[in-house]
Amino acid sequence: MKMSNVVPSALSVAKYTYGAATIWVAPSPLIKSAHFLERIGLATIGGSCGMYVAAALMRLEHELFGSGWFILLMMLYGAFSFYVGIDLPRHRAQGLPEERSHTDAAEIFSAAGTFIAAIAAFLSVSMIVVDQVVSHGLIVVIACCWAIGSSVQIAAGTIARNYMIEAHGG
Repeated sequence: MKMSNVVPSALSVAKYTYGAATIWVAPSPLIKSAHFLERIGLATIGGSCGMYVAAALMRLEHELFGSGWFILLMMLYGAFSFYVGIDLPRHRAQGLPEERSHTDAAEIFSAAGTFIAAIAAFLSVSMIVVDQVVSHGLIVVIACCWAIGSSVQIAAGTIARNYMIEAHGG
């Protein structure tokens, strides 16, 4: 196949795939199951981020940071923050600008928290994999950034869900 024919054929495949996907509508239990699996996957990512940051904290050689309970708590906190904070309800308010500001703020908090927590986890993994020697202060700063990012995600999820409950009279 010539290179000039690759792009048009890929586009036609994408067009037919999109057409087939729009004709078939998944039943509600299937969609709910897929959504639940997605959130479990997000929680797993958050837990692994917490584990990497905990592993970086273990380099401080403090007895608190080396305990299994501390590592487990960081993993659970990370899992909870990604489960609650990334997958926000998508029912956007169509009314007044002040109604939209609640959902917009939640989305901005979620994005900022995800970014901060992910960068902290990335730096932790790089310290572990490359076996970098960094100051204890930098390790503490990275751990604090992860905790702040995870907390901001939880705040975003709480804001979005509370607003949706108030908006729908629940």
